[in-house]
Amino acid sequence: MMKKCTLPVLEMSCAVCANNVENKVNSLSGVTSASVNFAANTITIEYDPEQITLPQIKAEVQSIGYDLVIDEENQEDIQEEAQKSHYALLKRKVIVAWILSIPIMLLSMIFMHIPGNEWIMMVLTLPILLYSGQSFYIHAWKQTKQHTANMDTLVALSTSIAFLFSLFNTIYPQFWTNQGMEAHVYYEAAGMIIAFVLLGKLMEERAKNSTTSAIKGLMGLQPKTARKVIETEEIEVPIGQLQPNDKISVRPGEKIPVDGIVIEGNSYVDESMISGEAIPVKKQSGDRVLAGTINQRGSFILNATQVGSSTVLAQIVRMVQEAQGSKAPVQKVVDRISSIFVPIVISISIITFIVWIIIGGNHYFSYALLSAVSVLVIACPCALGLATPTALMVGIGKGAERHILIKDAFALENLCKVNCVVLDKTGTLTEGHPSVSDVLWITDSDQTSQSVLLAAEQKSEHPLAIAITEYLKGKGVAPEEINSFESITGKGIEVVFKDSKYWVGSLSFAQTQQIQLPEKALQKTEMWSKENKSIIYYGKESSLMAIFAITDPLKPTSVQAVQTLEKRGIEVHMLTGDGNKTAQMIGRTLGIKHIKAEVMPTDKEIYIQNLQQKGKIVAMVGDGINDSQALARADVSIAMGKGTDIAMDVAMVTLMTSDLLLLPQAIKLSQRTVRLIHQNLFWAFIYNVIGIPIAAGILFPINGLLLNPMWASAAMAFSSVSVVLNSLRLKYS
Repeated sequence: MMKKCTLPVLEMSCAVCANNVENKVNSLSGVTSASVNFAANTITIEYDPEQITLPQIKAEVQSIGYDLVIDEENQEDIQEEAQKSHYALLKRKVIVAWILSIPIMLLSMIFMHIPGNEWIMMVLTLPILLYSGQSFYIHAWKQTKQHTANMDTLVALSTSIAFLFSLFNTIYPQFWTNQGMEAHVYYEAAGMIIAFVLLGKLMEERAKNSTTSAIKGLMGLQPKTARKVIETEEIEVPIGQLQPNDKISVRPGEKIPVDGIVIEGNSYVDESMISGEAIPVKKQSGDRVLAGTINQRGSFILNATQVGSSTVLAQIVRMVQEAQGSKAPVQKVVDRISSIFVPIVISISIITFIVWIIIGGNHYFSYALLSAVSVLVIACPCALGLATPTALMVGIGKGAERHILIKDAFALENLCKVNCVVLDKTGTLTEGHPSVSDVLWITDSDQTSQSVLLAAEQKSEHPLAIAITEYLKGKGVAPEEINSFESITGKGIEVVFKDSKYWVGSLSFAQTQQIQLPEKALQKTEMWSKENKSIIYYGKESSLMAIFAITDPLKPTSVQAVQTLEKRGIEVHMLTGDGNKTAQMIGRTLGIKHIKAEVMPTDKEIYIQNLQQKGKIVAMVGDGINDSQALARADVSIAMGKGTDIAMDVAMVTLMTSDLLLLPQAIKLSQRTVRLIHQNLFWAFIYNVIGIPIAAGILFPINGLLLNPMWASAAMAFSSVSVVLNSLRLKYS
């Protein structure tokens, strides 16, 4: 049985690192797929535990210079601690680099004639390289042993060349002076490259932490400890020690630690963080409560049903993590470019050096060296690697904060293309809690007829059947023992009781029983249809016994949601199993022009298929279960529900509240996120396309411009940070 998990990855420094880890894990036997999210520093792995274990995968990743956190129970804490330690160390290295780089700059530009100037700069540069820049050289060496290269390779090469060339000229300046040339040193370039790159990394880390704030907020909903009830005592224990069937005490104002059933006491619980519904829900014995929700007034004891990774909250967190770690189709192109990026840059650097020497000989040696180093420094695989995942993380995270769960990058990218939305009526446009408002008995409403109807409707899961069941139970009716039950999908049901066939269903189903509607039934049908009520017919053999009017009020936001979609040029369609008159009345109320009534599940799929054949990009909105055929056929499947009632595994997008306005919000969020991805990729590509030729000295013949390596490193640092900051615009808008 395949297993899927998302694990933190340590020691990655650029998009090439992410590719190296991803390729290594994908090459392992027993791993079905692996996808690294460089922005989140995570890897999502699908593997067969019988063929390979997580410790084995960890060992393979360590062999190429990186590391995995495989302690699934405490991985968030371990990753957070590792990130804090990494950030603190990075900050110290930045401070040291700048404290030493500034005097080096002053010595190279203002106090260049001080005796022993070169030796002083060399002494100041060494700590920068050996302490602040240590990780670049270590990682570059590890990559070289694996016959790969990354951004660390570029930094290590450029700073080493600048320092060693300067050291040679400091120790043996006569090599150049004997040829009538000046012995230049570039200690400031070596020091400032590391200072700028590290400063960029520090800013990048701060910005990247902001992109993950949504998932951290979801994780923070679950408390770290719980009060476990053992006999008459309450003992505070870590959340990881709880097991199903443990009894847990919850006091006023506390977060509920696990999913469970209330067995003692009662209270009101704020479930808005899960369901999006602002009004606290009353909980008493037998009611279900969810981890992460907040107990408000009373206290109660619950029996744990799901703990740890099995809770609804944990499933939502896992879904958001996997979505943030997924890759948009455009990312595949970026990954291919990133995998060859560093070798190409090194080649361009070598060519740059050779061309300068060919053009100017030894007299241009300094220009050749500076240009080659600048090429190595200005090239930025990080900007390419961060362009897509940072935008995805912010967009998907913002969606989660607004109770919109987007399954993956593919769904996000498709959602922005939607130009046609198909809405199921019940539970999508309506409240989804139908109730019987009117009943007309054609024959005498004897106890047997009602009892058989109750027995039949109890076996059906249709929302309208539930309404009739609740109505009959409210009248004290008890079900009969029926002989057989048959459900005719999308039409109705038939049962046999004491050799007689009873049926219940829609008008079209009633007509198949060869019945004739009496005048009073026709009048009621006409009247109830005008009142937007669904009508159910109940009969025995070929006789009609009763008709029921069932009302399911429209949601307060349905009209506004439809209007918003129409204003944005999105065509809205409504599908319903109701009769045509009722459907048309509801359609007019909502302002929907395209309506299909009396549809069965197969009809919905065919309807969507016909729209697609006309060139429409179709999103289907339903409950995720009854509409599974239509959802599977649609370009984007969207499930609506309230917290635990949602079908997360069915839909590409899940709207966790009953508010239909989330639908246009989700489409707008998708459009803005995809626009950000394209912007980021444009600037990341254009930066490298323009920056590398300038660093190579292409402008030198025109205006004498030659880019100093330290300014090249500043430009490289800024490019990565700018991509992340651009993505964060979505978070604060």
